[in-house]
Amino acid sequence: MKPKPAHIDRRSFLRGAGAAIALPFLESLNIARPLLASNQPDGTPMRMVCIGLNYGLYPGDFFPSETGRNYKLPKLLQPLAHVRDDFTVFSQLDHPGIKGGHEAVHTYLSGIMSNKAKAMPEGNITVDQKAAEFVGSQTRYPSIPIGIGGGSISWTRNSVEIPPISKLQDLFDALFQETPESKKRRLATSYKLNSSILDVVRDDAAALKKRISKSDTGKLDEYFTSIRQVEQRLAQSSAWLSEPKPKTDYRLPRPVPTDFYYEVPLFYDLMRLALDTDSTRVLSCAINGWGGDSGLPGVTQGYHFLTHHGQDITRLKQLSIIETFHTRQFARFLDELKRAQASDSESLLDKTIVLFGSGMGNASSHSNRDLPLVLAGGGFRHGEHMSFPKSGPRQTPACNVFVSMLQRFGLEIDQFGTSTGTLEGLT
Repeated sequence: MKPKPAHIDRRSFLRGAGAAIALPFLESLNIARPLLASNQPDGTPMRMVCIGLNYGLYPGDFFPSETGRNYKLPKLLQPLAHVRDDFTVFSQLDHPGIKGGHEAVHTYLSGIMSNKAKAMPEGNITVDQKAAEFVGSQTRYPSIPIGIGGGSISWTRNSVEIPPISKLQDLFDALFQETPESKKRRLATSYKLNSSILDVVRDDAAALKKRISKSDTGKLDEYFTSIRQVEQRLAQSSAWLSEPKPKTDYRLPRPVPTDFYYEVPLFYDLMRLALDTDSTRVLSCAINGWGGDSGLPGVTQGYHFLTHHGQDITRLKQLSIIETFHTRQFARFLDELKRAQASDSESLLDKTIVLFGSGMGNASSHSNRDLPLVLAGGGFRHGEHMSFPKSGPRQTPACNVFVSMLQRFGLEIDQFGTSTGTLEGLT
């Protein structure tokens, strides 16, 4: 007769050295599961940058009418004219079955709603975090998530939205400001203590195997894996603690600007420097808007308000100012990457996969269909407008782009999210 699993109070924790680490969610124990950490990769140092606009782009000004290489650049892509051979614009790509307007924008880089993630093998991990797992400890930061105006586009495989860096000074300090020696000593002591706690936790968790149901054994094994990966993170932090940060002549203006018009270009500058110094090889940047004055000449209304334009000419005019600003800054970023050298024969843009787009297809109607997507750099074959018309229930998922990105990044995979394969025509 199969024994009933022992009852353990919901607040049960594995305790050691005066600290507590929560168990994964087990049916027997009913406790929440923590994050998995990154793995050690091999391969070429390719970079990846994912830029997400919370409110999307006005479809009438973004999507070209013609396909192929000789398409006419629409209004929002005209700032990119001089680099048109370095990017590909896609149309009629989205995530099948995804709807919900603003509540579904977070699926941009995963194709999976967070409340449906448990049914997926890797949850709703975003493409940037999949790449970050591959990078692991090769750089000081496996990834750097940025959020301009709040929010993040990066999610872990355990359905956790990763808090972004939202202040210019914080990002600059993370990249270039040396940690005082006194703080380094405190951190080193903390890492050793946490490592000792994990040793105790591992022993206590092993003892729990005798007290849980068979169905929970796999989940506990996953928890053991998470402990090992936390140990890897601690080892990584300890190793990089003694490594000096790179030097730079770049300086933020004083006072550091906080309005949208001036801070967005500076965030792009720091993103380029993060890649150039190999402080990280994976960046995500969520661009949401502003809290006070945008600083954008000619914009007097709120960003969200303007996206619900209802074809009003006055609103569309101001919205166009904002969105043209986005594509101009994106073009400038690509220019900077193209000027920087990754090697004697390749530019930083050649070695950086850059995705620019949104999980919102049409903010005015709250549609998550037909997402605006541009893929640049990374050594792909560019210069086209590629359209993927839907035929009944058959369609090409946007996640196929992500499979192509991850393969170019160095991962040996053939599936991600809701993909059905790679995207043909990029190589």
